[in-house]
Amino acid sequence: MSEKFIIQGGRPLNGEVEIEGYKNSAGAVLAASLLTKEEIIIDNLPLVKDVFTMIDILKDMGIEINWLDKRKVRVKADKVDVSRLDPEKISKSRVSVLLIGPLVARFRNFRFSRPGGDKIGLRPITTHLEAMKRLGVQVEERENFYDFKAEHLSPREIILKEFSVTATENVIMVASLLKGETIIKGAACEPQIQDLGEMLKKMGVEIEGLGTHTIIVRGKEKLNGTVHAIIPDPVETVTFIAAGCITPGQVTIKNIRLDHLDLFLDKLEEIGVKFKKGNNSIIVDYSPNLKPARVQTFFYPGFPTDFLPFTAVLLTQTQGKSLIHDPLYESRFNYLQELKKMGADIEIVDPHRAIIFGKTPLHGLDIESWDIRAGASLIIAGLLAQGTTTINNIYQIDRGYEKIEERLQQLGADIKRIKT
Repeated sequence: MSEKFIIQGGRPLNGEVEIEGYKNSAGAVLAASLLTKEEIIIDNLPLVKDVFTMIDILKDMGIEINWLDKRKVRVKADKVDVSRLDPEKISKSRVSVLLIGPLVARFRNFRFSRPGGDKIGLRPITTHLEAMKRLGVQVEERENFYDFKAEHLSPREIILKEFSVTATENVIMVASLLKGETIIKGAACEPQIQDLGEMLKKMGVEIEGLGTHTIIVRGKEKLNGTVHAIIPDPVETVTFIAAGCITPGQVTIKNIRLDHLDLFLDKLEEIGVKFKKGNNSIIVDYSPNLKPARVQTFFYPGFPTDFLPFTAVLLTQTQGKSLIHDPLYESRFNYLQELKKMGADIEIVDPHRAIIFGKTPLHGLDIESWDIRAGASLIIAGLLAQGTTTINNIYQIDRGYEKIEERLQQLGADIKRIKT
């Protein structure tokens, strides 16, 4: 049975909302629990579909997972059967690609199906495979599967072909169980990589360079268990910031990491959004007089690609012409077509660039959610629009957001989840 959101736009938002754990960080942390036979306690898990899918995949392999609290689990991977990997579940979530690193490190030989995820263009795992081969892994591709054989793993210098977050995380996890020094150049440095690194350090791995593009890992033959709390979700933070500034009222967003939002907040100041930073919080006021801007995404610490859909909605309400440029994915602008249907004046120049002309009123209608962040940005557009907005395919949104409609309702939004 599918579900959709029905939104009545134009309602003011007021109140407080707390940010939950970061989905992208949770996937890597859960995968890293495979690196030891000892007990791992993970706290601040977001209760979203991608996390539940990862937990199901781990359970299928015989890993013991017990819920200790609403957001806390105990993981013990002392008995693991890699032959029980479920291809269907792996195909449902891109985050499953993070299992490759720990499976290579600990079990050496296994078959893995193609991971799934958002429909935002080609996302090959070539960078992962090349890095694995450099570490001594044999990889054979057979239809929709990869066969991994790692009989002669050894630490060495790895130069990644792109700043891939998940490839960086996979190499770090392999290197964590390799005695010796692995140097990763061209590494990505996003917050979730830093979070994974901090957990691995508590497990006994020596890691230098987290937050930079060169990471040095001194692995151990055996890792210990640990307790780790996942960082707050920066994309969820941006979602509620966008909702707060584009609708009348005032929204306070708590439990956030301001240091993960530097470039985004700087761009908001340029656009004219009114906000005030607090102690791990931010207060956002309705900002009706927005200014146009040029926004280009880039790898962290640049402007994150996941932040762009929310920024694009804001730019439809500026006085003038704005340019957005996302060089990373060729099919991420699907949400712009939905905004155009709602009345936005947008010229899509090519698969990576678009010009947004403002200010245009938005009108509610039936629209589609193409991926997690695009779907959430269309919720923001629906909160702004006149009339009724229906968002279909909200499975995509649920992969990354925990009961987003209930949390918006608490702020005063008129949004309902309907089964169809």
